[in-house]
Amino acid sequence: MARAATLEDVGSNAEDIVAHLDAHERKSMLRFITCGSVDDGKSTLIGRLLYDTKLLYDDQIATLEADSRRMGTQGEKIDFALLVDGLAAEREQGITIDVAYRFFSTERRKFIVADTPGHEQYTRNMATGASTADVAVILVDARQGILTQTRRHSFICQLVGIRRIVLAVNKMDLVGYARERFDAIEADYRRFAEGLGFESIVAIPISALEGDNITTRSTRMQWHNGSALLPYLETVKLDEAKADAPFRLPVQWVNRPNLDFRGFSGTIASGVIRPGDEIVVAPSGKRSRVKSIETMDGPLDAAATGKAVTLTLVDEIDISRGDLICGGASPAEQTDQFAAHVVWMAEDGMLPGRQYILKTDNTSVSGTVTDLKYKINVNTLERQPAKTLDLNEVGVCNFSLAKPVAFDPYKENHRTGSFILIDRLSNATVAAGMIDFSLRRAQNVHWQSLDVDKKVRATAKHQRQCVLWFTGLSGSGKSTIANLVEKRLADMGRHTYILDGDNVRHGLNKDLGFTDADRVENIRRVAETAKLMADAGLICLVSFISPFASERRMARELLEDGEFIEIHVATPLAVCEKRDVKGLYAKARRGEIKNFTGIDSDYEAPAAPEIRVDTTTRSAEDAAADIVRFLEEGGYLGL
Repeated sequence: MARAATLEDVGSNAEDIVAHLDAHERKSMLRFITCGSVDDGKSTLIGRLLYDTKLLYDDQIATLEADSRRMGTQGEKIDFALLVDGLAAEREQGITIDVAYRFFSTERRKFIVADTPGHEQYTRNMATGASTADVAVILVDARQGILTQTRRHSFICQLVGIRRIVLAVNKMDLVGYARERFDAIEADYRRFAEGLGFESIVAIPISALEGDNITTRSTRMQWHNGSALLPYLETVKLDEAKADAPFRLPVQWVNRPNLDFRGFSGTIASGVIRPGDEIVVAPSGKRSRVKSIETMDGPLDAAATGKAVTLTLVDEIDISRGDLICGGASPAEQTDQFAAHVVWMAEDGMLPGRQYILKTDNTSVSGTVTDLKYKINVNTLERQPAKTLDLNEVGVCNFSLAKPVAFDPYKENHRTGSFILIDRLSNATVAAGMIDFSLRRAQNVHWQSLDVDKKVRATAKHQRQCVLWFTGLSGSGKSTIANLVEKRLADMGRHTYILDGDNVRHGLNKDLGFTDADRVENIRRVAETAKLMADAGLICLVSFISPFASERRMARELLEDGEFIEIHVATPLAVCEKRDVKGLYAKARRGEIKNFTGIDSDYEAPAAPEIRVDTTTRSAEDAAADIVRFLEEGGYLGL
């Protein structure tokens, strides 16, 4: 007969439970990523790990068995990939699209694993998963060997700072567990990875489907003298956050619940902070000392990397969301020009000269790729010249920003050294970047203060400076109308200058062609020149096709409010082609001219120009008169 539980029994059990929970809380956490080419077995591996470590409930196993029978992908066997491939599209195609994060725990360690897609189209998702990982498990199909995506994923792992690699040669059951095949793949991979500088590469032959070398060493591959996968992951050394790392706290929120409390909240990116420590704020450079460290559980005597805290200071200094609180002895660098590695993630290629939104851990700023120094061949690691980066390509670029940002080199601090690029029109993330170093010219080049400014120059000319930006298809009449406007202004004694597309390409832009990248750079140079003309107090007339809305917006933002006047010469393509004064449309139709706007290159018409001219209903003379009247009524000619 069972003995009734006593109070002593209950107390003992309670103590055991508390001790167990305390031990679990103190386990180290390993974040790892599974990556490699499509259909190498990444999802199956994670499913097998969860199954073999007995971390699935009975109802999950029953559902998995039923789904496996219904899908029929593994015959009568369990398809472990179905545990992870949760999206319907993934199950139908048998590939992973999104990044799937799974948590599991063993007696020795806690784990967060990111199952990332192998298909080239979703390389950007893999880069996201790799950015927080300590170890990368790179799977290789024993039948296929090392593929381009294997190399690409390995390079991205190196780029984001992963130093420990597990080369998991999967599907060994399909090659008869042949040692020779495993040895050949390992040798091939190590030759490729020599230039990547990984701290360690551990090769393990496995069969995720059959369970060989997953949690225990396989009896079918006794020739393998190394560890099985899970024991390795349980014991691999972690890079501990350095206590002496410079303190960094990106400010995410200014906490002001009442007049008596003002704190600065965020998650510590690196280092340790204590009450009394000196801090310095970027970008202002203001200094103070920490008064207290507040958390939801009460004040702390110290806080380190990864801790969410609110700092109060002894002084009332101006700090806003987006600022970076640094240790007083080691402030972050600040720059508006730097070099960085970039992983391009968009279908549309990167165009140097185009403006993007650059978002760091705590702030956003307009930025431009001023120079693509080279791209990297992921198969050979060779540096190759290029004018643009396409989807999944990696390159090294120089950037110029609208204002300085605080940063650390990525190799020193992943959080304060990384950024993403966002397309200004679509708001889509198009690239991930890792800052290498500030460019020397950022420290050497400063704005020179001048006593005579553009207002003084324009007043001396009895006018108000501006840029008339004529845009439209070839043959629309832009240059004709701009020439007539300038003649009328000259007759009125006004000071002008025309920048015409054809003329500028004979000098300033004679080195540029007509690719999208060249067109972007063409407009960037002209916009900067027009800005100088406006600074000189002139009325500058710019006559360029300027087909892309992004570049016209960039030109507008270079100038002050009211200085940029967009004039869309909205002549239809059919009319322009019928005129064809230079015979260019006929050549484009015959294929003799490539990248011709309106034929095989897009024109993005302005949505809301200041002036729209339709030359099918108005003569060039009448259009010029309308533009001059706009200037008179706007006060540009009456100073």
